[in-house]
Amino acid sequence: MSALLVEPGTRLSGVTRVPGDKSIAHRWLILATTARGSSRLVEVPRSLDVRSTAACLAQVSTTARAALEGWAGNDRAEPDGHGSTWNRGDAAPPERSLEVEGGGHDSLTAPARELNCGNSATSMRLLAGVAAGIAARSILTGDESLRRRPMERAAVPLRAMGAGVDTTGGCAPLTIRGGGLRGILYRVPIASAQVKSCVLLAGLFAEGVTVVEEPAGTRDHTERALAALGGPVVAEPGRVSLQPFQHVGFTGTVPGDLSSAAFLVAAAALTGSALTITGVGLNPSRTRLLEVMGRMGVQTTQHVDHEELGEPVGDLEVEACAGLIGTRIEAAELPLVIDEVPILALLAAHATGETWFLGAAELRLKESDRIAALVAGVRALGGRAQDEGPDLVVGGGGLSGGHASGSGDHRMAMALAIAALAARGPSRIDGIEAAEVSFPGFVPTLHGLGARIEEA
Repeated sequence: MSALLVEPGTRLSGVTRVPGDKSIAHRWLILATTARGSSRLVEVPRSLDVRSTAACLAQVSTTARAALEGWAGNDRAEPDGHGSTWNRGDAAPPERSLEVEGGGHDSLTAPARELNCGNSATSMRLLAGVAAGIAARSILTGDESLRRRPMERAAVPLRAMGAGVDTTGGCAPLTIRGGGLRGILYRVPIASAQVKSCVLLAGLFAEGVTVVEEPAGTRDHTERALAALGGPVVAEPGRVSLQPFQHVGFTGTVPGDLSSAAFLVAAAALTGSALTITGVGLNPSRTRLLEVMGRMGVQTTQHVDHEELGEPVGDLEVEACAGLIGTRIEAAELPLVIDEVPILALLAAHATGETWFLGAAELRLKESDRIAALVAGVRALGGRAQDEGPDLVVGGGGLSGGHASGSGDHRMAMALAIAALAARGPSRIDGIEAAEVSFPGFVPTLHGLGARIEEA
């Protein structure tokens, strides 16, 4: 385990970028593998979760196997520029591309061994939809943490579509006997973009129309990509319908990850800095976090300049922040910021007044029990936070610094490191290597912006 030593008191500056959006990358890798023909994906993030998806897809596609196995298993260092900082006027970093030769839906074959999704619940739930469409037996598993996460929520609709799905006490490993799927109308009981995408991806293999209704809006990367590829998709508020179709190969550059950018936005706010983050995804289903930050006093400006496979992309400018105030994130709003709760909570620790995260029980089912981990982390750095059952309350007032653990959770480790930039004294954050799960180059990026940090 490595630690990050953080000395507060430095303002950040520069123009930066973040790694490609892993939520989008998972989906585009699946669509490239199931396409008929060649696809070129640029800026696919080499985060551990995305590499898990690529490695699993390699086992079910003979046409894409060599490219995906080579990419997923290559542990070389990232080329200069990935997640790095540069000055205005400098050349942008070189593109990194992945060529995938898809053989179409009917080319997918039975995997020779278990599909190991590592720590990635997104990989498991999305790939479950793909496996349900393959007329073969597949077993999906993962690490100890992933095997504790609930998977019946994906299994239930797949069974209704005609797949045989067995879970292990409601969790992974999953055994899926696929093929012979039929379209269904599925009302998702708990808003989940992963479950919605699982059903839609299975719907590509199903006979008839597949409809998903959800109680609250969630990120819509799957339906955007399918529509951009010419699919018969009808997306309405709370409802998406899809008819099966075979798409062809495509080219796309994965937008920068807004969830990763959130850490840099918070870093700028906490240090009174102005930053520009370029080439970031600005999908409206993901930008609620900017609205919440705005209520807290963080001012940002979005500049959309183009689209990639239906995804709006552009620059995000962060103004220097004069002060933070507490807010309330209602239960209906929480699904739209679920991944950003750790950084929002640590931002709230420096605000004036309390911040409430209501109906946050889903946070207990993430890579860690994030409610318990956030309470422990805030308190370890000298702040105030309270576990109120389904709710999380952060007291505000600032942090004194100290010694905290990321609890093996990538978002927790990064949130604690960012919060420590504005503490009254130095801090040590254990487990910072977990940042590689979603933000390769997190520490070098902060260092390049001027943060006084050192790995230990």
